[in-house]
Amino acid sequence: MLLGIEILQTSIINTLLEKLPEFMLDGTGDSSLSVPRVIINQFKWLDRVVDSKELAAKLMELVSVAPVEVQRDIITSLPEILEDSQHNDIARELNSLLQENTQLTVPILDALSSLNLSSSLLTEVRGAVMATLAAVQLEDLPVVVKFILHSVSASDAYEVVLNLRKKLELEQCVLPPVLQASQSRLKSKGAAVSASTPAAGSSQDSISLILDGIKSAVRFQKTISEAWLKAIESVDEVEDHKVIDLLVLFILHSTNANQSRRGAERVFKVKLRTGQIQEVLIQKTFRDYIQVMRGYFPSILALAQSLLRSPDPCVVPFGGHMYRHAFTAFDSYCQQEVVGSLVTHVCSGVGVEVDMALELLSGLVTEKPSEMALYAVFVKGILDYMDNLTPQQIRRLFHLLSRLAFGQQQQGSHIQDDMHIVIRKQLSSTVPKYKRIGIIGAVMIVGSMGSFRPKVKDSQNGSLPQETFRQVSALLELVQSSSESSPEASALYYDELANLILSSTLDPQVQEMIGKNVLDVFQDDFVVDLGPDVPGSFPFPIRVMYNLDEEESQGAIAINLMPLLAKDVQNKGEQQSQMKKAQKRVSPLCLSPFFRLLRLCEEKRHQGDLEEIDALLGCPLILTDMDIVDKIESLSKAEKEFLCTLLFHTINWFREVINAFCRQKETEMKMKVMTRLQNITYLQSLLERTLAGTPGYVPPVANFDGESTDAIILSSAAPVNKAKKDGSGKKRKAPGKNSSGSSSQLEEGTEADETQQEQPEKEKEKEVKQGVNLVSYRQFFRELDMEVLSVLQCGLLSRSLLDSELHTKVREEVLLGPAELAFLLEDMLRKVEFCLTATPAKRAAPFLKGRTDKSVGFSHLQQSSSKDIASCCVQLLPALCSHLENCHNHFQTLLSENNGVVDGPATDIHEHQLMSSAYQLLLQVLNTIFSWSGFSQPGQRSLLKKALGVLAGRLKEGGAELNLEQLVKHSFKYLLNFSSTMPSLSTALCLSQLVSTVSERGGNSAAFREQTASLARRFLCQEWVTASGEKERGNKFNEPLQTLLRIYLEHVDDVLKAVEEIAGEGIPELLNAAKDESSASWPTLNRQTFLVFYKVLMAELERAVRKIPAGKMSDNMEAQSEKLLTWNLAVRDFHILVNLVKVFDSRLVLNVCLKYGRLFLESFLKLGMPLLDYSFKRHKEDVQSLLKTFQLSTRQLHHMCGHSKIRQDTSLTNHVPALKKSLELFIYRVMAMLTLNNCQEAFWMGNLKNRNLKGEEILSQRSQESEEEEEEEGERSSVPQEQSEEEAQDSDSEGNKKVNRLEDGDQDSTDDSD
Repeated sequence: MLLGIEILQTSIINTLLEKLPEFMLDGTGDSSLSVPRVIINQFKWLDRVVDSKELAAKLMELVSVAPVEVQRDIITSLPEILEDSQHNDIARELNSLLQENTQLTVPILDALSSLNLSSSLLTEVRGAVMATLAAVQLEDLPVVVKFILHSVSASDAYEVVLNLRKKLELEQCVLPPVLQASQSRLKSKGAAVSASTPAAGSSQDSISLILDGIKSAVRFQKTISEAWLKAIESVDEVEDHKVIDLLVLFILHSTNANQSRRGAERVFKVKLRTGQIQEVLIQKTFRDYIQVMRGYFPSILALAQSLLRSPDPCVVPFGGHMYRHAFTAFDSYCQQEVVGSLVTHVCSGVGVEVDMALELLSGLVTEKPSEMALYAVFVKGILDYMDNLTPQQIRRLFHLLSRLAFGQQQQGSHIQDDMHIVIRKQLSSTVPKYKRIGIIGAVMIVGSMGSFRPKVKDSQNGSLPQETFRQVSALLELVQSSSESSPEASALYYDELANLILSSTLDPQVQEMIGKNVLDVFQDDFVVDLGPDVPGSFPFPIRVMYNLDEEESQGAIAINLMPLLAKDVQNKGEQQSQMKKAQKRVSPLCLSPFFRLLRLCEEKRHQGDLEEIDALLGCPLILTDMDIVDKIESLSKAEKEFLCTLLFHTINWFREVINAFCRQKETEMKMKVMTRLQNITYLQSLLERTLAGTPGYVPPVANFDGESTDAIILSSAAPVNKAKKDGSGKKRKAPGKNSSGSSSQLEEGTEADETQQEQPEKEKEKEVKQGVNLVSYRQFFRELDMEVLSVLQCGLLSRSLLDSELHTKVREEVLLGPAELAFLLEDMLRKVEFCLTATPAKRAAPFLKGRTDKSVGFSHLQQSSSKDIASCCVQLLPALCSHLENCHNHFQTLLSENNGVVDGPATDIHEHQLMSSAYQLLLQVLNTIFSWSGFSQPGQRSLLKKALGVLAGRLKEGGAELNLEQLVKHSFKYLLNFSSTMPSLSTALCLSQLVSTVSERGGNSAAFREQTASLARRFLCQEWVTASGEKERGNKFNEPLQTLLRIYLEHVDDVLKAVEEIAGEGIPELLNAAKDESSASWPTLNRQTFLVFYKVLMAELERAVRKIPAGKMSDNMEAQSEKLLTWNLAVRDFHILVNLVKVFDSRLVLNVCLKYGRLFLESFLKLGMPLLDYSFKRHKEDVQSLLKTFQLSTRQLHHMCGHSKIRQDTSLTNHVPALKKSLELFIYRVMAMLTLNNCQEAFWMGNLKNRNLKGEEILSQRSQESEEEEEEEGERSSVPQEQSEEEAQDSDSEGNKKVNRLEDGDQDSTDDSD
């Protein structure tokens, strides 16, 4: 009260302040009263301080001598004591105090934030605070961060945030996990923890407060949220990214502002896509900042959902990592949300999402079985949505559910009954789709219940409990009895059991039970002893074929295929007429699946030894004589279909036999496997001819886990294989006709070939045309295992090199024939394309259910990861390189024998076809392997180096010591060596693509651009001839030509120059050449391929001008000249190309010209016109000539619009409105440019008549009535009027013309209308 009296105030204040030091050191405990605080509180909120300057000075003096507690009290009360005029002075003193004493950071910053400071002082203070950031105590850090962010102005937000991000080292605020664990152990023992080391909890609290400070700043100041995004975006090195970046992105995502949420999501995805934020950082953030991250769980969940749904395959796995870490790190509420979200993904029906979510759920069941058991009911809910899942996904779903319900600990035993109910319901269904689900599910449950358990307490000698074994047996019997009525269901059951045996370790009892009667049943059902005759009546005469063990005449056996098939067909007929259930039917459909199961059981039982069943590799089949294929036309429809089915079953049997025996080491076994491969290629050539004569035929199912194949009617009015002459590898003939005698096979093959060559040319044409392309029948063949590709490690037998001396050697050394090589490579290409390029986004197309599923025939392959497939391919690389070199040598020998021509008299057309097909397939396989996106992941770098090392090592020893750059360089050099022996343009394209792919694997792909371009140019400048001596032509030639030309123009240094060279030199040469001749300098350019060249030139020209930087006012004279020169070149090229329409006026050429003409014009308006605006005064002549040239092109475009209207061709008129709009825009844009440069008087308009392409006037359009509608850019030129008129007539204009002429700055107007 006395302080309120002004006369007494000063003396009372002095007295109090003098007394204050006496109480400074008194007890400051909680119980005792702090006198200094009481005194200082008296000075707050006084209505008026008489001498505030002196009071402030005395208080600051006290601060310098008082203990910390009193200092804090004084400093925090300053804002309430001081007058506004003193704020800046005191702030300076506080600032200097802050730098001397970090203990006072919090009170000083509190005081400073309450003071009214000038902006310059605020910046200075903030700078000082920022400088001391590293030394601030962790518990004071939240206040410091809050002060820095709340003192920011819009102009310097980015700079401040960038600096703060750099200085804020949250990683150092948290103890490493090891120390955290040891501290918690110390605490639990009751040991005293040093006060100087903050416990993990308090550090997490401080970090939470820091993030709250950032959150409030971001929420209330839009500039700060933008600055944070920009600061995180600006980091471009992986190692520069910090935990704070992730946390801030979560903060931005959690704010309600849509803009910052979208911005955070965008930046996060970009960073993941470019690989700058990696899993290690995400893992570290979750591990060290659990408490902090828990607060942002909704954002983490939303981001994970968004990533998992992303069409970009690069970011999808990160969604998975976030889900996994969130489940592992957080409490049960979060775990429940994570599982619920993953279940939603599975039920979405979108392929990628489903696969990833199931994989995550499986992973969580493995890592955290007891936690996941709590949420088993959620996961079980997916069983209601199985209609949208593929067989592979259903397999995975039952795998994880059965592990939860029937796993070793049986934590999820409460869902066992539900699963049994679902399985029984599905198995008893008559709908094949649901029965299929039931079989897959039941086998998966058997796998979990009967899995091998090393130690189980309540059972003897570590085997299964009796009750469990009984359940497993009962379930297997149930499946068997449910599937007996349908051969497809039985076959699926055998396939699923085989998969189970292959992929999991079953209990010996279960293994024994499955395997014990398989061999007996197989022998009873499918194998017969060879007798003199086979009883029964059959559509064709019986013959025992393909016997490789003729010397073992005693006790010989055969596969009873044709009698079984005949009986099956007969049974089907009986069933339809009588509908009675006969005794157990043996269907040939089950032959291959059952044999696969038998083989895998034997492998498991005898540790990979197949001695007990090796007779099946060489044993013959009971078939018919294959000469019947030649009489296919005379057979009835039923007989044709019977023959086709017989061939399909035989091929599938051989494929399964090769799967079984491909890994055997003995030479004799290898020889037999090779012969079986030859049988397949020969039978496929027969099948192609048989199918061509049997339209509308649907083959027997071979992959039983696919969608029901009843609905698939093949397009087997299917492409008859007319164009199969050039080697695309699908049309094949094997070495021999009858493969039963292995030793004489190759000789017979050679004879067959000779007779084939003697046939007249026309007959040969006819024979080639007979085949159907088997590509569309792929799903009806059994899948070859990845191990079969190991056969590629055998050498290559080229039949042209075969002589009697070598023939004996062949028997000792197993060699692949060209047809078998092409067959294996084709299979390998399909596999690597499916695994290494088919990004999940491409595979998923739930709305295209009508089409055949792309994954049919890859069910074994899908069980391996793409990483495994890639490393398997890398192991095969040396073999692939050997074959590549063999193909190269083959064609080199051919060229040297035929004096440098491909089509010499010594060329064996069929062999040439197979070898060039193999050559192309090899290059495609290599390209697919090196294109694998996984190589760019950090963990796969060593695999990439290994792969490149194989290529580099073929050229130079010691590839291991080279770095990636050098490996790429040597690999590139190695591949270039093959360019001299390319048999066809499509093979040349494959080599160009491979070379380009390999060059991109190094960091510096620009170094190889020139060589890639010159390689492509060399191929374009080469004449391509088929083995029969004809020039390559048609679609098969045009498609690779288009891609090759594009590769050339993409890699060449100066696109505009290259376009001018082809358009200005190559095409005029073509015009002067005879009708069927080509351009001299570009032999691939002829009248048939002109459209291909024209389209690519137009497209690449348009792409090139889009890359020219737009003109800016700030450009110096040199930059302007350079850009003008580039535009001059581009406009000249455009003029040449547009003018070609006068000579080549087909509708396809016109279509290309109209489409790309508009795009070029739009680019010119957007990028070229701003340049002309700023360059007009300095470079008047250049601008004039550019516009003059361009005007000639726009006139021609107008004529084309008129032509399209007369023709009323919708494909052309579709382009007209947009093009007219652009032409009109162009006129006004030029007008604006002249106005900007004060030359608007130079613009003058006149009327021109509408004309067609030939320059004839179009009378049907009443141009007099539409004078102001269709207008085009007029001419700018310094030439006399007569010349202008002449040009106008020459280039035939349509519509009304606007014309302007500029003569050295004089504005003289002229009408150049006709």
